[in-house]
Amino acid sequence: MRADGVAPAAIRTPINSHGWETPAADRQLMTLVPYKRIDEPEDIAQAVAWLLSDAADYVTGATLFIDGDMTVYHHFAAGG
Repeated sequence: MRADGVAPAAIRTPINSHGWETPAADRQLMTLVPYKRIDEPEDIAQAVAWLLSDAADYVTGATLFIDGDMTVYHHFAAGG
């Protein structure tokens, strides 16, 4: 039995649209995202598909951070 977790950052969905609805808001958001783009739902789906595949058979007890490096970025770690 395998047990893994997925930890996404902000994903481009309607619930988060305030973060990029204007050019100014998008510029501010990108100061927190080292990868310089927001997660798309497909990013998460592809990672989960990999975790469920035989290619990840020996991966267990892991948390896969899908966040464009946000969790280790010093500004994000301090709450933005």
